[in-house]
Amino acid sequence: MRKLLTVYSSQAVFLWFSALILLGCASPAPVPVSVPKLPAKIELSPAPKVLKPVRIGLALGGGAARGFAHIGVIKVLEAQGIFPDLIVGTSAGSVVGAMYAAGNNGFALQKMALDMDEATISDWSLPFFSKSSGVLKGEALQHYVNRMVGQSSIEKLKKPFGAVATDLNTGTPILFQRGNTGLAVRASSSVPGVFQPVKINDRYYVDGGLVSPVPVRFARDMGADIVIAVNISSAPEGQAASSSLEILMQTFTIMGQSLNQFELKNADVVIKPDLPSMKGNDFNGRNLAILAGERAANAIIPELKEKIRAFQEK
Repeated sequence: MRKLLTVYSSQAVFLWFSALILLGCASPAPVPVSVPKLPAKIELSPAPKVLKPVRIGLALGGGAARGFAHIGVIKVLEAQGIFPDLIVGTSAGSVVGAMYAAGNNGFALQKMALDMDEATISDWSLPFFSKSSGVLKGEALQHYVNRMVGQSSIEKLKKPFGAVATDLNTGTPILFQRGNTGLAVRASSSVPGVFQPVKINDRYYVDGGLVSPVPVRFARDMGADIVIAVNISSAPEGQAASSSLEILMQTFTIMGQSLNQFELKNADVVIKPDLPSMKGNDFNGRNLAILAGERAANAIIPELKEKIRAFQEK
């Protein structure tokens, strides 16, 4: 009997130790984890719009010494991060446009303008002793422009450039996009009666202002999506004519007013510097003209930026 109890006691002890071992090896009770509740609908941010590339054209009009205002416009455009992709100019606009297309920024253009001696672009002919049909031959202007553009031809300028002239035989406008830059600018700037007509390939050319005072349509033809037109002409009543030259320039102004009514309406923005008392031969007023260009450009910047943005998001 005692032996039997000993056996049962041993089994009980064995079972008790086994239970302890199993309890010691058991996994701990799981700890509940708080899981955030997901919204029924996940809102995703819209993909950013892909902006269309925009090609900006700068159309610079004619106006003799008033053309210094173009430099002020260029300075403001660049300060606002707006860099035209192509430039087309008429007369004074072709002078500034060529030098800009050659890679000179607004400040470099301003320095050129302030350093320029009027005598360097004037080469007076002797009409009383020759059969010339103008007072200025224009060769000095041609050489000056070529020097300022590093003797580069039009097609080798850093930006696409065009100079508008008038075919003297047919009266049709011509856009020069190849060849000698200075010669094309000279043709574009040859005011009849002031400059002698320019002969290129057996044809004669005179000032582009006769047919396109602000060459908006040519900027379109060159591929511009947005055209910035700079109109430096003045109202005829604002200019008193007291000499033969001033009467001639006044005649150009009157003609330009009518042509501009058709051309400027096709521009996206028109910048018109306020120079009511500056005459076309007033080279001493160049600094005031530059400042007027800056003021006029600053006033149009919000509208211009909105039109660029609207085109890019179309």
